[in-house]
Amino acid sequence: MNPKIKKITATVLAVIFLVGILPYSLTKIFRTGYKKQGLQVRVAMLNGRVKNIPLEEYLIGVVAAEMPAEFEIEALKAQAVAARTYVLKRMGDKTENIFDVDTTEKTQAWSSNRELSRKWGLVNYFNYHRKIVKAVEETEGKIITYNGQKIDAVYHSSSGRKGTERASDVWRAETGYLINVPSGEETPLRFVKHQIFDVNTFYKLLGFSTLPSQFKENDLIVIDRTKGGRVKTLAIRDQVFLGTDVRAKLQLPSTDFEWKIHNKKIEFIIYGKGHGVGMSQYGANDLAKAGQTYSQILAHFYPDTKLEKVY
Repeated sequence: MNPKIKKITATVLAVIFLVGILPYSLTKIFRTGYKKQGLQVRVAMLNGRVKNIPLEEYLIGVVAAEMPAEFEIEALKAQAVAARTYVLKRMGDKTENIFDVDTTEKTQAWSSNRELSRKWGLVNYFNYHRKIVKAVEETEGKIITYNGQKIDAVYHSSSGRKGTERASDVWRAETGYLINVPSGEETPLRFVKHQIFDVNTFYKLLGFSTLPSQFKENDLIVIDRTKGGRVKTLAIRDQVFLGTDVRAKLQLPSTDFEWKIHNKKIEFIIYGKGHGVGMSQYGANDLAKAGQTYSQILAHFYPDTKLEKVY
């Protein structure tokens, strides 16, 4: 074989190994002891198949997908415990579903090793993967409980300029631990987004059949706000909407929004990212930077709960 062709072939094989094979081997290396106990998470993949993944191995993919790997290790540990609690509670709830979680934000986001190697690049993959494995392993078996029961360990990206929300203001389900607490975020205006809609698009998205020719200043009126200060109910012309419904229909990042009328256009200014309930991930990172441990972070966002080790 021509020496040049040999060299090219060797290079190609090396790249295939590094990018396509080596990342998968790390999963085997970093599997934790809980696999031996046989607990498998049934994960619904995007292709419709359900894959059984050992719990602690599954959590590596969740933490990597849900929280930036650049975050402080104590924030990543807090995320690992919240994610473990979340999935174990779902697995414990009686359901007829053939899966426990999917790989999207409908339950918990999850990424495979291949996806992570593409996302981070090969060099960062090793550093970030090792860091996340450390966060999962050093919290192995730990969950959050309230009155002896696993909590709904929900979380969101950023509370923005306000504190966290009560669950009852978002989902109408009251709990003693998903309440208003300070966000812990040092940069409250980290996420500020502007979204502009023309009059036709705006009213169509909200389901109006009769479309006005332009906006009027009193077309939108806030009726009620949550205890945390976000929009709870909103009157739009002759209809009343929940803030959460407006957020969903217009695909806004959060329910902490304001607006400006520009004749035939309306500009929304939205603060924060996510539903605002439970742990703020950016708040967790800022608290970690300030020296708080993962247990202190979890106690901050889920008041009156306990950190327990179930295995």
